[in-house]
Amino acid sequence: MAKVHFTDFEGATQVIEANTGDSIMETAVRNGLEGILGECGGSLSCATCHVFVAPQDLETLEPMEEMEDEMLYGTAMDREENSRLSCQIKMCEGQELHVTTPETQV
Repeated sequence: MAKVHFTDFEGATQVIEANTGDSIMETAVRNGLEGILGECGGSLSCATCHVFVAPQDLETLEPMEEMEDEMLYGTAMDREENSRLSCQIKMCEGQELHVTTPETQV
């Protein structure tokens, strides 16, 4: 099983087990995590699943594709160097990722 460590903008952390192959967004929505809306269901058209990936984890991920990069300019909170859309990050077996959710998604 994979795990995602979700930290909200106030610093509270919740660890949630993720199914291999599921996205971080799917994991968050399925578990009722506040802070990730995923309004488009992962179709890369809304940017309501914006997260900040911990620097040590960012380099382990596949590079972002052009469409994700463009969508990050439409986030409610300003994007940062470690910004990603959680619908585009698929979990691998045994993987542990640390992400922080922004104060708002809309």
